[in-house]
Amino acid sequence: MLTISLQPRFSETDALGHINNTVVPVWFETARVPVFEIFNPTQNLTKWNLILAKIEVNYVAQMSYNANVEIRTFVKRIGNSSLTLLQEVWQQDQKVAFGECVLVKFDYGTNQSCAISESEQHSLKKHIK
Repeated sequence: MLTISLQPRFSETDALGHINNTVVPVWFETARVPVFEIFNPTQNLTKWNLILAKIEVNYVAQMSYNANVEIRTFVKRIGNSSLTLLQEVWQQDQKVAFGECVLVKFDYGTNQSCAISESEQHSLKKHIK
C-alpha cells in the first residue's frame, strides 16, 4: 500500500463546508505519483508513458476541512499493458471515499499501448491488495 497525508485546503470546500466532490479525483492523482515514478522515475514529461483510461469515485461519508485526509493506494490488477489501482480516502479513522482507476502504459509517439516491463511488474506487485 502507498499512502500520503493531505491537509484539505479551504478552497476545496463547498457552500456547506464539506469537501467538494470534484476534489477527490485530484487527490487520487496526487497519490498516484509513486506509481508514475515506477514507469518514469524522473517524471520527465517528454518521456511520459501512462494514460488514464478510467476513473471511478464512490463517496461513503462527508469530508470536512478541519482534519487531514490519508489517501491509500493499492494495486488491484496488473495486465499486459494496463493496471488497475484501488484508492481510498480516510479521514478521522473512517473511510470516506474510495475508487478505482485504470492506467495504460502508452507510447505517445506511436499512439498505442505498450507492454508493462518485468521490472515495472515487480515494483507494482509490492503494492497488490
